[in-house]
Amino acid sequence: MTNPEEYKIYLDPKFSTLELIDVPALIEACDDEWYNQTLCTVNDSVVRLGILRGEFHWHKHDEEDEFFFVLDGQLLIDQEGETVTLERHHGYTIPKGVLHRTRAPKRVAILMVEKSSVSPTGDE
Repeated sequence: MTNPEEYKIYLDPKFSTLELIDVPALIEACDDEWYNQTLCTVNDSVVRLGILRGEFHWHKHDEEDEFFFVLDGQLLIDQEGETVTLERHHGYTIPKGVLHRTRAPKRVAILMVEKSSVSPTGDE
């Protein structure tokens, strides 16, 4: 999957403050190959749930860092000349300006934390 039009990306927060978020139920209900849902906002950042299988396109974020945390499964993050493998409960931050792509050979569930201004598909 390398076509951004095929990604299911929902930028509007699904939950507000003081609202319970049942992440396992959201994961179980998802049938999409590449799903990215903003769960909530925290100050000027967002927490997103990603349920992924396949590979994302190469991209970067010029102004924002991006944090990934694996809930279940394995996530590969390719950077120029290096691949980082994240297993369950591993986290990793990609600094702004670094060209990268994420891959998931099998279904993986992750949380992402980033500024609300970030474009999930990258800056052009």
